[in-house]
Amino acid sequence: MEEFHLLSNVAAGLAAAFVGGLLARSVRLSPVVGYLAAGIVISPFTPGYEADTETLRALAELGVIFLMFGVGLHFNVRDLLSVKKIAVPGAIAQIVLATALGAVIGLWFGLPGREALVLGLAVSIASTVVLVRSLEERGLVESIHGRVAIGWLIVQDIATVLFLVLLPALEPGSDGSLVQDVVLALAKAAAFIGIMLVAGTWLVPRLLAWVAKTGSRELFILSVVAGALGIATGAAAFGLSVALGAFVAGVVVSETETSHQAAADVIPLREAFAVLFFVSVGMLLDPGVVLDNLGLFAAVLMAVLFANAVIAFGVAALFPYPARTALTVGAGLAQLGEFSFIIADESLGLGLMRDGTYNVVLAVAVVAITLNPLAFWSIAPLERGLRHAGRLWRLIDRQGPLPTGVMPASGHAVILGYGRVGELTGHALGQLQIPFGVVEADIGLARRLNVAGIPAVWGDAASPEVLRMAAIHGARLVVIAVPDESTTMLAIANVRRLNADVPVIVRARAASEMPILALLGASEVVVPEYEGGLELMRRALVTLGFDADEVVHFSNAVRDIHYSDAVHAHSQGTRQ
Repeated sequence: MEEFHLLSNVAAGLAAAFVGGLLARSVRLSPVVGYLAAGIVISPFTPGYEADTETLRALAELGVIFLMFGVGLHFNVRDLLSVKKIAVPGAIAQIVLATALGAVIGLWFGLPGREALVLGLAVSIASTVVLVRSLEERGLVESIHGRVAIGWLIVQDIATVLFLVLLPALEPGSDGSLVQDVVLALAKAAAFIGIMLVAGTWLVPRLLAWVAKTGSRELFILSVVAGALGIATGAAAFGLSVALGAFVAGVVVSETETSHQAAADVIPLREAFAVLFFVSVGMLLDPGVVLDNLGLFAAVLMAVLFANAVIAFGVAALFPYPARTALTVGAGLAQLGEFSFIIADESLGLGLMRDGTYNVVLAVAVVAITLNPLAFWSIAPLERGLRHAGRLWRLIDRQGPLPTGVMPASGHAVILGYGRVGELTGHALGQLQIPFGVVEADIGLARRLNVAGIPAVWGDAASPEVLRMAAIHGARLVVIAVPDESTTMLAIANVRRLNADVPVIVRARAASEMPILALLGASEVVVPEYEGGLELMRRALVTLGFDADEVVHFSNAVRDIHYSDAVHAHSQGTRQ
């Protein structure tokens, strides 16, 4: 009977999460919103089916462990180092200011000092999952704006690990002074991390390599999971959070030669148990308790949606980066997520946070994640408005000393964006000895190009000032290969203002963008997924023995049909 009870609750939780996640994605929201909503639907606080909260909470503990193990497994020091000059000091300043604001709000509403502090910590951390998915949907992951935002969140992830170390020291009734408790907690964490990293670096790679040689996929998965759970449990023996132990386990495994396979094998487990974690969080959300604390809820929600975003934007704007970078960071941090849940959950278990405050954090997270797409939608209109602010815009859009090569005055090609796509065009132009210059948002890459003899201007490809420095007015060709859709559109418009006659070849993320880009002034639009399919078709036909010249003619005909069909289908849909 107990087995049936367990299975029925797990089945109900996963089924509700599936429906909720599907509905959330259908309206272009994060699936996390659907998982949380599913938990609310099957909770004891809403009518209808009532799942067993304790059963799902027990399984959700595995969700916390696998979430933090995944963070450690994908912890990328290189991503952080590439933007360390803005991400590290910027994130630290933002966390301090946001924590202080949250604590002040808590004190204003009568919370004890320690509870107000952990409330501030919980609302200072944004969701990495929500941010990365938002950036992916907008093609911003590879842009300088996206890399800064992701680096910022990596620093927040590290801060979360530190918070998990400090929370037990804040527990009410702990012996000794707060300072002594904090120092002791940090010493325990340092000892645990040191032992795990030293022992893990020697033992784990050998163990996983030995298991991999057996050729048994089941044994390999078992060894990874057992190691993650073992190290997480070891943290508890040091009086630390199992979430911290899981993070350290992920870092240890990430340094092994089998880390990629370990990540691939653990992802399904992580996703399944993480879903149960979010469902269990939703089940604990009591709407009645939130209504009883409506003032605190409204204040914290405004702090997350607006104050956090303004703080992040203001801090990022102090650094010599494009204004779009600061706007992206601000939009990305206008939400809460999995780490806020973990901090709130740990605080509740330690008696640092009351049920009412816990419910407020959960409710704010649900609303903030739901509304976060609006924050990203507001970037373009906010940027247009700030451009008209004159002195304020110049203060915000401080791109610092631009590394600039000797750009030809006329008769040259200009490539906007020199990533993997733009670099191919640049290589071909260089081989054919056609003069060209580059506009690149990555300052390190721009400097390397100048050292290599390729004239490069660092800055936002959509900025008229940056385009003037690239001598767009005298260019014979412009190739736009930036991944960001809004930057591409603004770049086309500004290129046309500076040079109405220059041919402009544009990379589109999807066929649906073609008519819009053409309307803005693109001479030719290229869709990478179409071109990849055409190349596969060409190679297949040549391999089958068809004449290469005939294949090229056939491929060009198919290309024209597909591109014209895409434009026609979109225009028909627009008229309807």
